[in-house]
Amino acid sequence: MQTELIMLGTGNAAVTRCYNTCFLLRTPRTTLLVDGGGGNGILRQLEDAQVDLNEIHDVFLTHAHTDHVLGAVWVLRMVAQRMVAGKYDGMLRVMGNARVIRVLAGICRLTLPDKLTALFDDRIELLEVEDREEFTVGDFAMQAFDIRSSKEEQFGFVAELPDGQRLACLGDEPCNEQCERYVEDVDWLMCEAFCLYRDRDRFKPYEKHHSTALDAGRLAGRLNVGHLLLYHTEDKTLPDRKRLYTEEAAREFGGEIHVPDDLEKIIL
Repeated sequence: MQTELIMLGTGNAAVTRCYNTCFLLRTPRTTLLVDGGGGNGILRQLEDAQVDLNEIHDVFLTHAHTDHVLGAVWVLRMVAQRMVAGKYDGMLRVMGNARVIRVLAGICRLTLPDKLTALFDDRIELLEVEDREEFTVGDFAMQAFDIRSSKEEQFGFVAELPDGQRLACLGDEPCNEQCERYVEDVDWLMCEAFCLYRDRDRFKPYEKHHSTALDAGRLAGRLNVGHLLLYHTEDKTLPDRKRLYTEEAAREFGGEIHVPDDLEKIIL
């Protein structure tokens, strides 16, 4: 059974020419949303990707920064409205570390009508995931791991796909040495690349605890991964981003490199 990766957004927090980083992992039976971007633009991205909210029953949130969690508030709002109207079947399950679940619940309770938040712990489950916890999301066997961020509690994950391939998502920070054991030899590595190494003085990735495309390529090469997918980038090089980031990462990594655009679909 094939898995489809749909990049709903590929940009970092400050972008205006594309949407913030979030994506779907999708099989014929399972649609997992990872992060939500920074606002109700998630609804337009889902619409343009031809993904109906009714097929999303699982959400994984990496951390509580606004460019990842605020879009999830809109997803919860719209799903809850459909539930109240009798237009959404089943449950919605939102998973993440303790802090992101607490932040999400707090924003929702402060901003959404009581009739919608009344669905929490009924048909909308907000589930705290522990470091190294293993769990199943439809067709995916997953393990979450704390990326050891110094800025914000953040979890990445490794997902075993139905065909046996393994995909690792590192969140939006460089891979901590303590987490390399989760990533080594995976078939697909999803890695942030804040900017090109040549543009490091302009975008200052290291001051913000981010990677460049060159750094991501070096990591992928060292850890013997199969495919490298770069995301969470700046948007000033957008017209040439795919070529430039691929060329730079390829200086350190000989495998296949993907630099997707918003709404691009990749068969894993």
